[in-house]
Amino acid sequence: MSKNLSEEQLQLLQGLQNQFNQAKVEIADCEIKKASLIKSLESVQQQFSEQEKILMDEFGENAIINLQTGEVKDPEPEPKESLEVLK
Repeated sequence: MSKNLSEEQLQLLQGLQNQFNQAKVEIADCEIKKASLIKSLESVQQQFSEQEKILMDEFGENAIINLQTGEVKDPEPEPKESLEVLK
């Protein structure tokens, strides 16, 4: 003897299944977008590294560049430690 769900029960289960499937599709879309963004980020990092090498050749390895203004400064000289004489 077979039994059937009520129309309300069937609609509820079908709705939940649809929500579940939609959530899976959205998660997949997010993962695809994430992979694309990671690839894009790697490209930007590579371009930044290339520009950094060019600027290091032009201004020196330790030059300080202000990214807001474009100002390039030589590095601050490190203070020399003085030796104290203990008496």
